[in-house]
Amino acid sequence: MRILLCNDDGIHSAGLRALEEAVSPLGEVYVVAPDREQSASSHALTLHRPLRVEQLDERHYMVDGTPTDCVNLAVNGLLRDRRPDLVLSGINHGSNLGDDITYSGTVSAAMEGTLLGIPSAAISVAGRERFDFRAAAEFAQKLVRALEKKGLPPDTLLNVNVPALPSELVRGVALTRMGKRRYGDAIVEKTDPRGKKYYWIGGDEAGFVEDEGTDFAAVARGMISVTPLHLDLTNYASFDAIAQLDLDWR
Repeated sequence: MRILLCNDDGIHSAGLRALEEAVSPLGEVYVVAPDREQSASSHALTLHRPLRVEQLDERHYMVDGTPTDCVNLAVNGLLRDRRPDLVLSGINHGSNLGDDITYSGTVSAAMEGTLLGIPSAAISVAGRERFDFRAAAEFAQKLVRALEKKGLPPDTLLNVNVPALPSELVRGVALTRMGKRRYGDAIVEKTDPRGKKYYWIGGDEAGFVEDEGTDFAAVARGMISVTPLHLDLTNYASFDAIAQLDLDWR
């Protein structure tokens, strides 16, 4: 089994190293990852400049681009002799829950793998400062074995969030849906030494809507959240309401 690893925290991140160590016994592992942190890069693809790749050794490549760049370049370029059988993105330093996935470079790397027809999953640890990757790495092993046997439905990827707990305190695995963030003041305004204003996007950690069955609820209970995501973003339930807009051309 050929496994491609990527992330958005950069090729030198501890989470990526933990993931590689966990899944290396299960197949031929290649790492193609950004040369620096690319958090919140979403599904950005670099089209306005060439990409530079540094090969660190036989199976490790560092790219001056986004997580999406890395997966696309690996599948269509670096590993084109034999496509990966699986794409894993992570282990991310921090959660990717609910609406966060629309910004996440970690999840977007898995999306790119799915778009290219490869079973893919994103794995994150839902912590803030100190990260224990052991439980996430252990679950990654189990996930790879399961996907090797049964695969995934078409156009579907898995978004996995593991609570920041020691393995023995994790309470199980829950199949979940995306939750909803409760956003507050996300802009921090400051003044530089020359008297000009500047802004940081992202203030205090946002809360979430407490709703059973969501990824937020599962992680809050100390469970591993597994959310299947579909690439078809069409809101089929809204068709009747949109039809009432009477959008005829003439």
